[in-house]
Amino acid sequence: MKALVIAEKGKPLQLLPVDDKTAGPGQALVRVHAAALNHRDLWIQKGQYAGLKYPIIPGSDGAGVVAAVGGSAGASGGSGAGRADGSGAGADWVGKEVIIDPALNWGHDPGFQHPTDFKILGLPDDGTLAEYVVAPLANLALKPAHLSFEEAAALPLAGLTAWRALMTRGRLQAGERVLITGIGGGVALFALQYAVAAGARVYVTSSSEEKLSRAVAMGAVGGVNYKSADWVGNLRSKEGGFDVVIDGAAGDGVNELLDLAAPGGRLVFYGATRGNPSSVVWRRMFWKQLNVLGSTMGDPQDFAEMMEFVGQYKIRPVVDRVFAMEEGEAAFRHMDEGGQFGKIVIKIK
Repeated sequence: MKALVIAEKGKPLQLLPVDDKTAGPGQALVRVHAAALNHRDLWIQKGQYAGLKYPIIPGSDGAGVVAAVGGSAGASGGSGAGRADGSGAGADWVGKEVIIDPALNWGHDPGFQHPTDFKILGLPDDGTLAEYVVAPLANLALKPAHLSFEEAAALPLAGLTAWRALMTRGRLQAGERVLITGIGGGVALFALQYAVAAGARVYVTSSSEEKLSRAVAMGAVGGVNYKSADWVGNLRSKEGGFDVVIDGAAGDGVNELLDLAAPGGRLVFYGATRGNPSSVVWRRMFWKQLNVLGSTMGDPQDFAEMMEFVGQYKIRPVVDRVFAMEEGEAAFRHMDEGGQFGKIVIKIK
């Protein structure tokens, strides 16, 4: 089979022939039709991620058709709507159109992932940027009929991260005020779509006026350019404060978010692309009785709930651009440039 391979740190992505994959007990072999990129893939290429190994087939997001299942015919997986759940033989999944949940070995505690067993598809296990990928049967979900393979491939990692951050950790309720930073990235856009569908009042931030306008067209009440003068005061004048804040940047902007949070608000951080803050104004946190929450990926129940919500509200992931498999390195460079609005997808078949 063919796959996109990172052979060494800092080397371009190459389309190469690799050994065929075989599903073991409790696993499925999926013929990948489309895969989507995440910054994780780029960081692996640059050598800026934990647990690196090369060569590696990257890719955490994928959608395709089950080609085979391993083990006995009765191999079955976890629980949740649309997932392989023991209600029938694993062989019944052959030929089904599926989405792969990339969160592997979450563990038994829904509150946090297992400290040693948890991993994400695409490292250390070969990922979805290949004609075939092996994944646990338990991590398969039926592809919603309203999604194309390209749209479906864009959903898993970013969609799951946004769901847990907003719904599980943030406990969003209809009518609440939500602030989502860095609109244009995959997680932020999913959070916007979920919050709008759930009946929240959503504001967004970006350094791009075009991205702010597109977010408003998607249902945001408004947005501000965080590079403008007194953007914090501008937002505060519009809503007073926000019940839920979703952020993946952290850095010194944390204090501004603490300022914008309403008393009793929930601030959920799913990343720290701007690094650690040099200082934190703690009095804002305790005086307003704020809840500061961390969030990473999601457990099987989160994934099942997300899939049900996406199906119910016919949510379509925002796809920035679709590349051919032969254009894999160009897709990585497009992500590295940082101007995308939505997910970057590679069409495998």
